[in-house]
Amino acid sequence: MALKPEPTAPFHSVQYALRVLETISRHSGGVTDVQIARETGLPTAHLTSLLLMLRREGYVEQVADGAYVIGDSLVLLGSGVTRREALERKLQETLTELRDSVGAAVYISRYIDGEVKITQFADGPRTPKVNEWVDFRSAAHASAVGKCLLTQLDQNGRRDHLSRHKIARLTSRTITNEKILFSKLDAQPPTVPVLNLQEYAVGTVCAAVPLTAGSSVGCLALSLPIEHAHRLRAAADTLNRRAAPVVLSLAL
Repeated sequence: MALKPEPTAPFHSVQYALRVLETISRHSGGVTDVQIARETGLPTAHLTSLLLMLRREGYVEQVADGAYVIGDSLVLLGSGVTRREALERKLQETLTELRDSVGAAVYISRYIDGEVKITQFADGPRTPKVNEWVDFRSAAHASAVGKCLLTQLDQNGRRDHLSRHKIARLTSRTITNEKILFSKLDAQPPTVPVLNLQEYAVGTVCAAVPLTAGSSVGCLALSLPIEHAHRLRAAADTLNRRAAPVVLSLAL
């Protein structure tokens, strides 16, 4: 499976966060933000926001003297046989917080063995998940999740997928012309959320942003009932800003 070049922001934040974590890990007795800035070369303002995110996610802790040490979340993720369980639990906590923050059902989707798969999601009574009336594996051309994943593949990867899952009209808004679909995928800026207005299902709008961790292809997505369509763009922007902790979890 051939991938397109990786997007930039917010994923540079993940690279910087990994650099900060490596620095803190080298100082078992704790290290000050001044020393972290000196060793990483990061500007103070950027470092401050990164440390806040890392504290919020439990990857670092600030002890009594103000120094930073490795947090419980990172210890769990590095604990061998429990790593998968710890990662899933951490991602679920992050998704639940994100669901409450954006007021929508949220999903993590991965492109695994040539198929679209929803690996985790968080919904609730007030934030119902989308009704999967057509298998997501067969609807990549019509869903925000699918299109976000397809944007991360090259032309051959996309054609391979569509050779196995033929384009079908799911609603009056579904794009059924492969040339037009590929043109829209190529025109999609990598750092801007993919928006979808009732192309997969009547009564549902959704958005997705890419999650690029190593060579894997994934995305973070949300869905809203049509009566909340006016909130879609703002919710998608929040989703985009909050993607970094999810990518960081996948990268560790």
